[in-house]
Amino acid sequence: MTQPLRIDFISDIACPWCAIGLSSLQLALSHLGDKVDAQIAVHPFELNPDMAPEGKPIIEYLSEKYGRTPEQIAQTHAMIRERGAEVGFIFGPRTHAYNTFDAHRLLHWAGLKGKQLPLKVALLEAYHGEAKDPSRHDVLLDAARSVGLDADEARAVLESQDYAAEIRAAERNNAAMGIQSVPSIIFNGRYLVTGGQPVEAFEQIIEQVLAKDENDEKEA
Repeated sequence: MTQPLRIDFISDIACPWCAIGLSSLQLALSHLGDKVDAQIAVHPFELNPDMAPEGKPIIEYLSEKYGRTPEQIAQTHAMIRERGAEVGFIFGPRTHAYNTFDAHRLLHWAGLKGKQLPLKVALLEAYHGEAKDPSRHDVLLDAARSVGLDADEARAVLESQDYAAEIRAAERNNAAMGIQSVPSIIFNGRYLVTGGQPVEAFEQIIEQVLAKDENDEKEA
């Protein structure tokens, strides 16, 4: 029997572990096959809300934010590339950190068009795979086109302040729920999992969630 599953994926395009986590989650769902009918909704989280438009070199940014040395950053990047390859996400060189607010606005609009998840994947690949700047409107428009969204409509969104209030409200809601790191994944509105979990871990978590909800329904 196929069971429905809502997955709320809270993340930022600038987060490499979000790219790993989403790829891992999608692989887990593919392995579970017709056991589950999953609907994934992505929600905004900004790692760099005060980032200047030109961005900041990644070494400088990570050193200032986390107190890491260039050697430690290189080691972390090597581990991230390895973890990404395990789930089919290929990381390229990432030289800068950027502001992602407009990307989140565009993702909100894409959700109204039924293209939110494909656009999320395209933006993660553009930034982490191709080192493109997700604050640039031409980069965002290219990603929108690549998943079949209307470029003129997308441009109109980006040139306005559409959905800015919705993004701010979602971020306040995240904070109210205690979300402080990403990716944060909520299954069926009540089971929270954090981090870029391995495929096997996501499979086990999903099966446990489905079993728990099925049991709760029987007892109701």
